[in-house]
Amino acid sequence: MHKLSRALVAGVCVLSGVAVQAESTELSASPFGAVEFDAAEVASLQMPKLEFTATPEDAGNYDKYYYFRRNDTDFATAYADITECDGYARALVSSFKGADVPYPYAGTLAGAAGGVIANAMMAAIFVPGEKRRMRRVNMRQCMGFKGYERIGLSKELWEEFNFEEGTGAEEEESRLKALKLQALVAASAPAAGKVLPR
Repeated sequence: MHKLSRALVAGVCVLSGVAVQAESTELSASPFGAVEFDAAEVASLQMPKLEFTATPEDAGNYDKYYYFRRNDTDFATAYADITECDGYARALVSSFKGADVPYPYAGTLAGAAGGVIANAMMAAIFVPGEKRRMRRVNMRQCMGFKGYERIGLSKELWEEFNFEEGTGAEEEESRLKALKLQALVAASAPAAGKVLPR
């Protein structure tokens, strides 16, 4: 009887694991559905170069430069996923707050002018980098939730089909072109390279 109980518990665990996996796949699907693409348009996209010999500097920058890929994913699904995640990662607002003017200069014209200049300089230096970091975090979490692997890439290759937003938004035409190439990579890239943590 004891062996039978164990077998039943194991069977229930396996079945519930399958149910959880199926439910998680459904939950991670884009709520907007796949976009219809003309086959000729997809065929006209040129796969970006992904092969490179990694240097220690490349490996040190894998938190910034990488691509996503997932087995058994068609282009339309990958595009729907990547544009959904891009939607969550655009127009982010930095939490940077201006610094107060030190006490001896508070309430003076020189203090006010100096404070404005100092805050403008600090915002120009820190805010773009913080926005880029926030975009990377959002993209990684969203695409990771959808089951995509993250593979490290050199900065030079990454720049061929990606963009960064720090000081302003990417132009829409350029953004959509890059997202189509990212979807092509996500759906078609071979399982090669070091898989990075999500």
